[in-house]
Amino acid sequence: MSAHPFRDVAIVATYNTPQARVLEGHTAFSITLAAARGVLAESGVAAAEVDAVFSKHAPELIYALGIGPAWNSNSKGGIAGVLQAASLVATGLAKTVLLADGEAGIYTERAATAPWTRPSNEFVAPFGLYTAAEFALIARRHMDRYGTSAEQMAEVATTIRNNGHVNPEAVYYGRGPFQPSDVLASRMIAEPFHLLDCAMTSEGGCALLITTVERAADLAGSPVYILGGGLDTLGPAYRHAPIWDLTGSGSDIPNGYVGRRAARQAFAMAGLSPSDVDVCELYDPFSFEVIRQFEAFEFCGDGEGGDFVMDGRIRHDGQYPITTDGGLMSYSHGGGVVQLSQRVARGVQQLQKQCPTRQIPGAQVALCSNGGAGALFTDVVLLGSERP
Repeated sequence: MSAHPFRDVAIVATYNTPQARVLEGHTAFSITLAAARGVLAESGVAAAEVDAVFSKHAPELIYALGIGPAWNSNSKGGIAGVLQAASLVATGLAKTVLLADGEAGIYTERAATAPWTRPSNEFVAPFGLYTAAEFALIARRHMDRYGTSAEQMAEVATTIRNNGHVNPEAVYYGRGPFQPSDVLASRMIAEPFHLLDCAMTSEGGCALLITTVERAADLAGSPVYILGGGLDTLGPAYRHAPIWDLTGSGSDIPNGYVGRRAARQAFAMAGLSPSDVDVCELYDPFSFEVIRQFEAFEFCGDGEGGDFVMDGRIRHDGQYPITTDGGLMSYSHGGGVVQLSQRVARGVQQLQKQCPTRQIPGAQVALCSNGGAGALFTDVVLLGSERP
């Protein structure tokens, strides 16, 4: 049997800067630099050891940290960046990879929705098809087909928001506790989504450090391993109206279940199944997306996701705890790719037993996700505390 492709790769540290609705005095680059410096300090790795950088600010970070010449990815972070960075380390093209991103000073017209929710493409802008409406189309189709209810979505939103309510690092810390009735009573944004079904907007930075298992052995923190992963994309996000039944020529998996192929790849690479997962750090732009992901990742059957999330199953003391820091709804949603990386960062923290709140006892396997059917992509990574 061949060796696991990421056997010699480890995530050794993560770092989140302060998160806030507005970070006064910061730019997107300055908060990204703060995240980069923070993860280096957290790991005990000198900047001079970094030989590859993944960030939209990669050239600037290489210069500011004085670490060049280095591999400049000009690639996004999140799960895509983690898997690409791990591939660099696995193939020997790099030994220590920094992933860092941040956002600040972008959302200035507060009377309007955030700029990343307002696509400018001619096929969506004339119809007012902003992000909430795009994800609402997917949810509405599922409701019509399977009878999924607003109450089931409210259970998801309540769970995630209450996770953030107790997290002192969350932007919406102390805003709860919430009941499903609070979600249903909040104003409608894009039917079926009420205000509390939706992600917020904020600013902040996040960074991760990936290196060799050999180097990780000399560091203080517990290494976290990449057990498997996959990336699924059906088109450019927010440029085309999301259609549930959209498929490509290479698969019969519809956009409504985008991420299913990625999850199957991840579980096959890891030699695991959904029943082996201890914590689900799921991307939560809107409440229904969590229901959809449980179906797409085959934790339950098609159309069963609404019932699946009920009866405490997804709460912090349930079978599949979700989005334990409060996610995009309560922890932070900084636009760009910051929040994509934060899902991975929280998964790492869970396995390192370093969560300030909602630490899941004995967690050994974490599933992290990015994206959603409203954006025509979903990425998946499985993280573990044991080397594959």
